[in-house]
Amino acid sequence: MDDATFWDKIAPKYAQDPIKDMAAYEYTLERTKSYLSADDRVVEMGCGTGSTALLIAPHVREITGTDISPAMVKIARDKATAAGLTNAHFNVATAEDTARLPAAFDVVLGFNVFHLLPSFEGVFDDVHRMLPKGGYFISKTPCLNDKSVGFKRFLFKAMIPPMQWIGKAPFVRFFTQKELEDALVFAGFEIVESGNFPAMSRYIVAKRV
Repeated sequence: MDDATFWDKIAPKYAQDPIKDMAAYEYTLERTKSYLSADDRVVEMGCGTGSTALLIAPHVREITGTDISPAMVKIARDKATAAGLTNAHFNVATAEDTARLPAAFDVVLGFNVFHLLPSFEGVFDDVHRMLPKGGYFISKTPCLNDKSVGFKRFLFKAMIPPMQWIGKAPFVRFFTQKELEDALVFAGFEIVESGNFPAMSRYIVAKRV
């Protein structure tokens, strides 16, 4: 089963599942909004069913969400229509393709997506080229090989491969917070804010300098 099919299959349940750590989610959402302005054009890669994009939409000129899953994108579009938000748009695209879009964006977002890519380094390079000087790249990423995860990192490594074999898990890459941040710096970004919200997920605000 490819990753798009996997996410299509779970999209209805994903849309209904509650956020596991609402305090961490709300904190990083507010931090993200603090870097946005009413005139910004924003793109969110790996937008899922659009929940975060729709909360950000009232605070920016326009937001475009992309996701590999057509089923996720359909749910996001339906939610935007139901909310009456005309400045939120959703398209089917991989993170890699999104990072190479010719459109001009002021801010790029990527929440809980980069551990699902075989190689995020090339995406970071392309995002750096996409953004104007001073533009923000804001992300939150599970770093499943980091010591901050504790014993769970060994559990994840044991459990995920058999789950993938039976179609119950997508591709997952294991890396540390340092590896993630080093890749951003190597791509040319300056990290202006970071923290763990929750412990296994690294929230990073990076700026093109």
